[in-house]
Formats: sequence, structure tokens, C-alpha cells
Amino acid sequence: MTDTARARKLADRIRVVVAETLQRRIKDPRLGYVTITDTRVTGDLREATVFYTVYGDDEERASSAAALESAKGVLRSEVGRQTGVRFTPSLTFVPDALPENARTIDDLLAKARASDAEVRQASSGAAYAGDADPYRKPVRDEEPGGDTDGEDA
Repeated sequence: MTDTARARKLADRIRVVVAETLQRRIKDPRLGYVTITDTRVTGDLREATVFYTVYGDDEERASSAAALESAKGVLRSEVGRQTGVRFTPSLTFVPDALPENARTIDDLLAKARASDAEVRQASSGAAYAGDADPYRKPVRDEEPGGDTDGEDA
């Protein structure tokens, strides 16, 4: 049975070690503004998936991915040295899809706001299709004194 708490702790430690090593030891000029967002470790603690984002355009993302692949050995040895586990997990770097998903959601929200504003503008000068008060009210019979409003004259 695998210990998920142990895997979670190891994943958190690997995320910290990889981020610190990228900041302090890796001097590759292709490496842009890389942020390590998450790390997941398999149940047998043999493989670790490191999710990252890169600030910049597609060219900078591609060059940062190449720099991470070339630095994989140094990063893995540093993870093994600092974690002290029996088998150092192999590292796999995966670009995180979170920024693209957030951008898509922001675009959809902007479209919804524009649609709401359009509906609000179209309804601002509109009138009701029926009476202003669509509910039926019971008709009161006239009182014997001929006074219908109920006030004494």
C-alpha cells in the first residue's frame, strides 16, 4: 500500500528543490522566467512530474523547455542529494495549462459581460407587452350609499 502523505511531502520537497536549483545553479541563457507551479509523484516514488509556466511568447516557452530538458540530470542529482530517498525519482517537465485556461475563462467572461450590456441597453427603452400590473384584482361591488372609495363625504 502506498503512503499518499509521504508522496505528497516528497512532491512538495521536489518542487522547492527544483525551484531553488533553477534560481541558483542553472545558468542557461535559454531559461526564461520559469515558475514551478506543481509537482506530482507516483505512488511508488519512482517518477515525478514537475509542472511549470514560462512568462513570455511561444519562442521563449520552447527555449525554456529545451533548457529544462538539458538541465534534467543536474536537477535530478540535486533532488536526490537534498531529499535523501532511496531511489531518486526521474523528473518529467510538463508545461502547465493553467494560464491558457485562465485566459480562456477571462475571454468567456468578457463575452458574457458584453452580451449582458447589450441586453441591458436593448431593454432600457422597452415597455411591457401587457398592462403594467398583469395580476387580476377582484372587482369590488358598490356600497349601498353610492360611495365607491369608502370615504365619508
